[in-house]
Amino acid sequence: MEILYVKNMVCNRCIMVVEQVFNSEAVQPLKVILGEVHLAKEPGAKQLEKINEKLLGYGFSVIDDKKAQLISRIKSEIIKWIQDYNFQTVPLKFSAHIERELKKDYTYLTNLFSEVEGQKIEQYMILQRIEKVKELLVYDELNLNEIAERTGFSSSAHLSGQFKKVTGLTPSHFKKIKENKRKPIDEL
Repeated sequence: MEILYVKNMVCNRCIMVVEQVFNSEAVQPLKVILGEVHLAKEPGAKQLEKINEKLLGYGFSVIDDKKAQLISRIKSEIIKWIQDYNFQTVPLKFSAHIERELKKDYTYLTNLFSEVEGQKIEQYMILQRIEKVKELLVYDELNLNEIAERTGFSSSAHLSGQFKKVTGLTPSHFKKIKENKRKPIDEL
């Protein structure tokens, strides 16, 4: 089995688009998940060139560099963690999760991430968590305490402090002026 890593693939719609691009070049993926395309065999050079050309048109690209592939996988795991993890019921730490998923030492992963991205994994996770908080604030279905619990902040005060530090706004002020304040998660 061949795995290709795709940069900027951060949501379910991204998965759909990437899958369509591969299918349009008669390369049917076995599985497409965030940041990865699993194939039965590697496509030919010309097929891969056409696929990459089409992917670039949508803002994606196949990653060749091993370090960049690992960074892409780390980002994908962070995004999945923030979107899917139930902070209220599962006490698993992210460091244990990422070690298990990537089969690499967390210290190595954090050092590599800092070296390549210029920020710590924890900083990137906070940015992702704040984007999730923005999403939940826009939906206006949960109060701030519930949002704090759902996004893994210890309290609404902690959430508010981090939110203000990242956005320059309080969560309540953000709710009032919410239009055009959310960022696509691949631009963080």
